[in-house]
Amino acid sequence: MRSISQLLIVCSLGFLFHACGNRLQDVEGLSVFRYNEDGNISSLDPVFARNQANIWGVSQLFNSLVQLDDSLRVQPAIAKSWKISDDGLTYVFRLRDDVYFHDDDCFSGGVGRRVVADDVVFSLLRLADPALNSPGAWVMNPVARTAEGLPDISAPDNTTVVIHLYRPFPPMAGLLSMAYCSVVPREAIEVYGRDFRQNPVGTGPFRFAYWKEGVKLVYRKNERYFEFDGGHRLPYLDAVSISFIINRQTAFLEFIKGNLDLLSRIDPSYKDELLTPDGQLQERYRGSLQKISMPFLNSEYLGILVNEDRLPEDWPLRFKKVRQAINYGFDREKMLGFLRNNIGIPAHAGFVPIGMPGFSENSGGYHYDPEKAMALLSEAGFPGGDGLPVISLHTNQAYQDIAQYLQFELNRIGIRIAIDVMPPATLREMMAGADARFFRASWIADYPDAENFLALFYSPNKTPAGPNYTHFSNPFFDQLYESSLSETNDSLRLLMYHQMDSIVIAEAPKVFLYYDQSMRFVPSYVENMSNNPLNHLVLKRVRIRTNE
Repeated sequence: MRSISQLLIVCSLGFLFHACGNRLQDVEGLSVFRYNEDGNISSLDPVFARNQANIWGVSQLFNSLVQLDDSLRVQPAIAKSWKISDDGLTYVFRLRDDVYFHDDDCFSGGVGRRVVADDVVFSLLRLADPALNSPGAWVMNPVARTAEGLPDISAPDNTTVVIHLYRPFPPMAGLLSMAYCSVVPREAIEVYGRDFRQNPVGTGPFRFAYWKEGVKLVYRKNERYFEFDGGHRLPYLDAVSISFIINRQTAFLEFIKGNLDLLSRIDPSYKDELLTPDGQLQERYRGSLQKISMPFLNSEYLGILVNEDRLPEDWPLRFKKVRQAINYGFDREKMLGFLRNNIGIPAHAGFVPIGMPGFSENSGGYHYDPEKAMALLSEAGFPGGDGLPVISLHTNQAYQDIAQYLQFELNRIGIRIAIDVMPPATLREMMAGADARFFRASWIADYPDAENFLALFYSPNKTPAGPNYTHFSNPFFDQLYESSLSETNDSLRLLMYHQMDSIVIAEAPKVFLYYDQSMRFVPSYVENMSNNPLNHLVLKRVRIRTNE
């Protein structure tokens, strides 16, 4: 339902973006940022922004009430300010009066109108609508319910939004920064319905222009965007072009040839071409490329089913000392050096990753100590591994190399591992059904609070209802977790978080592997490319030097 003039622009862009090797600024004098998405973008509707591909896609088009800066501090966005009641139950947001939806035919005359508080209420109620089945509906779980069973969110006037929680939940402001909570116009939903996924209308720094699914996605600059950098209205870029090359080796070659402006993943097929063994840029790329890396809130681990009700008597990982022995039985530094060119941080602390606010020390957990590992095996009744059956480790092909490394290392202390490689979907299904006793997995932060990681050990969160894949249960841990949810004092809550993490270390329901690092490579002509511990892509301040 786009206008004729919009369609002509879109068609022209589609042609120009397919021109071999030509940058748009070369053709039209425009500044265009080009990146590849090897994972498919399934929807541009923010309520379905579950994975990184979708999150990166919708984040350029939409805004939420608040946003996170690169240090994960909550900052204003559509809301210019907010207050939280002393009891932590009521959030009052005051909105800006200069935020406009993108121009679109769903509006009268095709001109986007100003955002008002009712738009925020509509968007958050839509997120919680069971009929929509959004994977982000859980974000509204802390919100109280009205007599009609709806989230208790109201708009007393055009610039005020009030959200009532049923109990204090300190991470709530961070949750509201998520792409799921983006503000959308009722008119667009009424006009496009489920086709809103391919006709997105938001308030973000870029507006939708063209999408040939699986081939090319194009955004144009939003000339009425409300944020400024100094005296300059953002964004700096005129357009964003997203390609969908599935083969990572091919995408890497396109990046090296200068046809892409961002490389955001390191694949084994080219990691040694790009990086030295210690993770630095190869000499031939220094000066032409920039490497931007930082801790990524992603814990890589092996999970161990510890619910005794479901385990046979002879299951060796029932014994805590065997689980601890595995954690002491391999060299994490060597693993990262051999297999990942030192991309990542060896997990010598607990499950909450380095980079999470309040968690900066990589200590207090496990380190490589084969003698201690063998002593623990003896104390558990398996001296030198005698009497231990072969233990099956379920993984997928992407992590087979790590599984093989662990297999070799643990065999040296008497723990024999059999590797069971399966499709990712099969592994996820087994984990959800508590059918995987020993499995390879990872957990990426949804929001910047340690609660998001510690929730994996809260006993009421056992799968399939929640993310507790190990079925870990510890009464003191549960007590601390429940107390932390109501604690509004940040220092006291952080102390509880560290106590919970210490319990997880001691009980070892997981084998802690490493904390990930996000890695971005851009050409030297790209300026202001930022990074952050959630690995969000923020393009509104990116600039391209056109003299390159």
